[in-house]
Amino acid sequence: MDYYRYVSEGLRPTVVVVEDLDGETAFGAFWGEINATVHKAFGLEGAVTNGAVRDLGVLPAGFPVLAGTIGVSHGHVHVVSVDVPVAVKGLRVNAGDLVHADRHGAVVIPRDLIEEMLKALAKMTDAEEIVLGPARSAGPDYGFEDFRKSWEEFEAARI
Repeated sequence: MDYYRYVSEGLRPTVVVVEDLDGETAFGAFWGEINATVHKAFGLEGAVTNGAVRDLGVLPAGFPVLAGTIGVSHGHVHVVSVDVPVAVKGLRVNAGDLVHADRHGAVVIPRDLIEEMLKALAKMTDAEEIVLGPARSAGPDYGFEDFRKSWEEFEAARI
């Protein structure tokens, strides 16, 4: 219950990062329909673990779980400690770290780089739109020359 109290009262938005001490041999899934639904109800945005996830077809929408493996078993899963540094698939995470996670993986973002990163993301998004905009709205006449022109503009915008 201490763990659930801790995650229910933390800062938002947040994801929870759980290190499964069984590592690569983990088969008992802490993450399934119940824990994912409860964590989403607490207002968390998702979970990252090196452990297993189960119940893929019934996990709540909008609560991604990035896991080390898919398992079919509950196993004997219990929380050992809370608010401690963890290592998940080589990623070291401390409480309060800024974590970006998606279906491709997770990274810790140093807080002193946030402003620079936001500027770089805006530049990248604007540059990508040079190619994506015309391609997404392409009619039947869109061809190689259209792509080539937008690609050249894209390359120039990335400099």
